[in-house]
Amino acid sequence: MMLRRLAAAALALAFALGLAAPALADAKPVPTAKVNINQASVQQLATLPGVGEKLATRILEQRQKQGTFKTVQELLNVKGIGEKNFERLEPFVTVGDAAARSGGSR
Repeated sequence: MMLRRLAAAALALAFALGLAAPALADAKPVPTAKVNINQASVQQLATLPGVGEKLATRILEQRQKQGTFKTVQELLNVKGIGEKNFERLEPFVTVGDAAARSGGSR
């Protein structure tokens, strides 16, 4: 019990002193604008939280196979995107507006 408290205190001290900062430096920055999943490249998709190059490639392949995403919820059809990952992604993605997807009004 005492050892756990000591370990927890050491970890808290490491964070307070900034010793744990190098581990946090690998975290990618949060996108500042929503990413349009119907137009984004693999590199743009990979900027999303929880999305690496492999998952970004799967999103692109799904888009090429099915056509444009009509809703962001369709990301759940992509292998590797479950409920938890989708909840992380949802605030940062969009499918664009309806007029842009349909080619404009006629």
